[in-house]
This record gives sequence, C-alpha cells and structure tokens, in this order.
Amino acid sequence: MIKKVVVVGPESTGKSTLCEQLASQYATTWVPEYAREYLLKHGKQYSYDDLLIIAQQQVALEDQYAAALPTTAEQNTLLFIDTDLYVMKVWCEYVFGKCHPWILDQIAVRQYDLYLLCDTDLPWVKDELREYPDLESRRELYHIYKDLMLNQAVPWINISGDYEQRLGKAVKKIEELFKT
Repeated sequence: MIKKVVVVGPESTGKSTLCEQLASQYATTWVPEYAREYLLKHGKQYSYDDLLIIAQQQVALEDQYAAALPTTAEQNTLLFIDTDLYVMKVWCEYVFGKCHPWILDQIAVRQYDLYLLCDTDLPWVKDELREYPDLESRRELYHIYKDLMLNQAVPWINISGDYEQRLGKAVKKIEELFKT
C-alpha cells in the first residue's frame, strides 16, 4: 500500500532537500515540484491561469510517480511529494486573492497520509524563481500553511531545525505512523 507523505511550506524552507533525503532514507522515490519546471520553461512572469496549469500538472506528476511504485498489501511503500494543492491554494490566494475551484475540489478528494510542514528557520537561499526573501513574508506564509494544517484531518508535524534535525523529526514521525 502506498503511503503519501507531502512536504509543504513557504519557499526556501528545505522542502525539496527533505524529500530527497527521505526518498534516500527509505529507498523510494519523490515527486518534484512541477512549478519549478514550468517557470524555468515559461518564465517567472506567471498569471492566475498559469497556476491552474501548474496545479493540474503537479497532480498528474504525482499520479504518474505513484503508479510507477511497486506495492504489496503486506508492506508500506512511501512516496514523498514536494508540494501539493494546499501550496497551490496558498500561492493563488496570496498572489491573486482567489483560488481556482478545480484546486479546491481536488484538495477535497485527494488522499494523503502525512504532512510535513517546513518552518522558516533555515537561511534564505536565493534562486531565480523565489519571490519572498524577507522573513516577515515567509513567516506570514508559514502561518497560513499552519492554519491549513490545523484545519484538516491528515496527521501533520512541524519540521524545524537544521537539515539533519529536520530529517530526524520526519523519520521519527514516519516510523511512528507507518511502522516501516
């Protein structure tokens, strides 16, 4: 059975690094954030409608990776997911003040087993796609994500500390939930 672990949080909080570390730890795979690929190809100037395309492709990518995993009824197979539709919801609302109904509908029906919410205590790392280098904006976004986590039913944990501490917290929670 596939257990889906989603890593969410503001930009530059170590989501991709944590996914990569966890996939290595559990000898499995992880789903990259489709938005990076899209924005690198189409440019950083995106529209509200671009976010719907990104969201749809993120879901397709997640489904593609899940379908490729070998599974058995006796053993859990972990799939780590860098970014889900909660991230798309926050991005739409933060930038455009509204969210596509398709994204909201998908949030209601997609199933996950654990969320890892990355805190903003890592140093900001600049790259060509990141938009919010100031800690105030990053903290504001973190609290939006935390509110979403508090108001949904899937187990979640706050992930903070340096990269090693983050990995340790994530592994401990995964072991606790899934007895891998």
